[in-house]
Amino acid sequence: MRAFRFLWLAALFAACGVAGAAGLEGVTTEEAGAGLKAAITRGAEFGVTELGKKDGFLGNERVRIGLPDSLRKAENAARKLGFSRQADELIDAMNHAAEAAVVEAKPVLMAAVKSMSFRDAAEILLGPEDAATQYFKRTTTDHLAARFLPIVKLATAKVQLAAKYNAFAGKAAKLGLIDPRDADLDVYVTNKTVAGLFVLIAEQEKKIRTDPIGSGSLLLKKVFSAIRP
Repeated sequence: MRAFRFLWLAALFAACGVAGAAGLEGVTTEEAGAGLKAAITRGAEFGVTELGKKDGFLGNERVRIGLPDSLRKAENAARKLGFSRQADELIDAMNHAAEAAVVEAKPVLMAAVKSMSFRDAAEILLGPEDAATQYFKRTTTDHLAARFLPIVKLATAKVQLAAKYNAFAGKAAKLGLIDPRDADLDVYVTNKTVAGLFVLIAEQEKKIRTDPIGSGSLLLKKVFSAIRP
């Protein structure tokens, strides 16, 4: 039965055009599926937990949300003119809005795991170190943005972020440095929140693939060790 399961798994992987199936000898289909889902679930949960805690975005330089590119020069000019406090308040507010929104990501990500097709699973299991992250990007980006946006709007409204942004942007407009594409700050923050989440998921995925035993799971070690060249 074990040999049949491996042959079945290898044949399906080959049918999907995925190389490397031979490395899964000794791993049952149940183990491969469970190991994969455990790995990507851990990566997703890590990203949500880390970013959803206090200063999750603000305290992490890799995902910290700054002003839109078109306002960077204006920000520097404003600080020189004595508006440092307003600029800092604006950046703090954007990052805390992202922090409030990202906690809503978990059900969207878990739904993507449950709806994963066999081809998706095969390509993730035998793919590059960010294959699961790329899968999440393809299948959840729009859903995450739709779920985050109302929360970002609520958070920015509570701290009067729009008013702060408009006041700051008004000064920048006089310098001719505002890009109209950055006019909707809530959409900007939402997109940055989604991007930041994927950064942390990718980092965690890489760690799990590199050192599955370090994640505390013998099953992950067995599955990912089996597919290494």
